Amino acid sequence: MKDSLRQQLERLRMRLSELDASLADPATSADIGRYRALAREQAEASALIALFDRYQRRERDYAAAREMLADDSDAELSDMAREEAAEAGAELEALLVRLQAELLPKDPDDPRNAFIEIRAGTGGDESALFAGDLARMYLRWCERRGYRTELMSENPSELGGYKEVVIRVEGDGAYGRLRFESGGHRVQRVPVTESQGRIHTSAATVAVMPEPDAAEEVQINPAELRIDTFRASGAGGQHVNKTDSAIRITHLPTGIVAECQDDRSQHRNKAKAMAVLVARLRDKDRTERAAQEAATRKSLIGSGDRSDRIRTYNFPQGRLTDHRINFTLYKLGAVMDGDLDDVIAALQAARAAEQLAALESGQGLQ
Repeated sequence: MKDSLRQQLERLRMRLSELDASLADPATSADIGRYRALAREQAEASALIALFDRYQRRERDYAAAREMLADDSDAELSDMAREEAAEAGAELEALLVRLQAELLPKDPDDPRNAFIEIRAGTGGDESALFAGDLARMYLRWCERRGYRTELMSENPSELGGYKEVVIRVEGDGAYGRLRFESGGHRVQRVPVTESQGRIHTSAATVAVMPEPDAAEEVQINPAELRIDTFRASGAGGQHVNKTDSAIRITHLPTGIVAECQDDRSQHRNKAKAMAVLVARLRDKDRTERAAQEAATRKSLIGSGDRSDRIRTYNFPQGRLTDHRINFTLYKLGAVMDGDLDDVIAALQAARAAEQLAALESGQGLQ
């Protein structure tokens, strides 16, 4: 184990002592929110230190076995020592892998539900069709994983697809798995509107945002909101055409807009639109912070800037390429049908490798 990792674990041991003392303080119990946060941190630190203690015990076992091996006067004892050294060495390697994985920084938003926002970009009608294909791809992936999805708002295009669509994804770890989808997605194919058979390049943007907890929502001044009601469009029967149940909320300081027309209840549509608005405000804040961090430290995965071209879908070659990690798959049909697990796993592995490199260089848990 490198000294930098050992030092961080020893610092964590001291932090665990501080947490134990804080949780024993009656004043902490009086603040339920703080108590829960500290208890969660204490449980994670305690499990990690228990793993470190096991590592240190096996280190001592390994050292003792190596000492016994140095004395080769007793053949039987040497055989036992050799076996013990091999067992301890193998377990040390396994424990080190687990420790490194547990030490990697965890985003507190990863377990949350997510909003997927897809917008047509350059390419006109073909871009809107591609946005629709991306929406179907994510919906099929969610179906495979057993995640529940809900259409929050949509702006269909005339030929099909979407000019804009927002989907809510409910399920444990939804944001953590989908977070790397944020960015510019480019498609190369012959559009259905192309009569000459020429390949066109179009684009759509995807933004994935964590759904905030009700207790942690951004505090918004009602005076900074403009709330408009309007008549919902699209499928829904006669009721849709007779009531102004759709809601559009504009956050005046930033100009960020969220709307919902999915429900017949104006009250429920307002609640859903507010949830999307809060997620967009939090995403704006996260993106601005990420941009500042990127100026001082290059990020392998990127900041999620929606102007970046993160991925190309080449239909003539059946190829998907993620440009952030130079990852290529030749099973585009399966991917568009929701088989995204290989792509997501590759991006998560790349992020973990980058975090581990930072950890081993002694940059700390950032």
